[in-house]
Amino acid sequence: MESFFYSLADPQYVFLRNALIAGILSSVLFGILGAVITVKRIAGLAGAISHAALGGIGMALFFSAEGIIPGMPPQAGAMIFAVISAMLIGFVSLKAKQREDTVIQAIWAIGMSAGVLFMSKTAGYTDPSSYLFGNILLISTEDLKLLAILDAAAIFLAWKFYPQIEICSFDEEFAKTKGINTNLFFLAILSITALAVVLLQTFVGIVMVIAMLTLPSGTAGYRAGNLAQMMIWGIAFSIVFSFTGLFLGWHFDVPAGAMTVVTAGAFFLTAASISFTKTKIKK
Repeated sequence: MESFFYSLADPQYVFLRNALIAGILSSVLFGILGAVITVKRIAGLAGAISHAALGGIGMALFFSAEGIIPGMPPQAGAMIFAVISAMLIGFVSLKAKQREDTVIQAIWAIGMSAGVLFMSKTAGYTDPSSYLFGNILLISTEDLKLLAILDAAAIFLAWKFYPQIEICSFDEEFAKTKGINTNLFFLAILSITALAVVLLQTFVGIVMVIAMLTLPSGTAGYRAGNLAQMMIWGIAFSIVFSFTGLFLGWHFDVPAGAMTVVTAGAFFLTAASISFTKTKIKK
């Protein structure tokens, strides 16, 4: 334990401090966006968008290497695929509900497969696992600035439109009677999710993004009484999971991102078990 905190204060280990700050900043997005995703039960949609983005990353790497679009950044390709996937899923969900599951799984599988194919044909083949799992220890100071801007935007939007977000998340029919365009809200949530997923997976990887968008908020759901509390508790749990994952990853010399996901999963399963036990006792 001492070695971790000693290293955290050591000027030579800037990357470790950056990783800790990144975990805290990312937790704000995970808590706010994750609460909405959990309440609306669209975690599967977020997962499909996340994995479809891998296709855009592979495409960008291939286009850049082949000189088709010189210098095309992976984030640009991921953004294109993620937004298109979000709009396709949103359209099908609104217009053809019975085909939603099929389309979600198709986009999930096609996006990942396309990414692997593009990468396999890229000079200096890039291992897709680096994008699936990421490496929070490689986050730069510039990345932290971008995360801080995203946090500020997320907090502002959550504060400005909280009544609309809460109504649409829990009761769409009631929201319609209030004159709220629930379809537009749904598409907006998917679009914001797509953008956040792309930017966050650059820092922590696709797998950790999906886990942290659902597990902290899922755990928070056992304590929160409303959406605002769920967001706050989700942020708090995300910070705890991120710090614990970084600490254990450093202590046992294993990937911090994977350890964070395992920690979050253990906490969620424990909370679910306690809730289930209490329910059984009451009955």
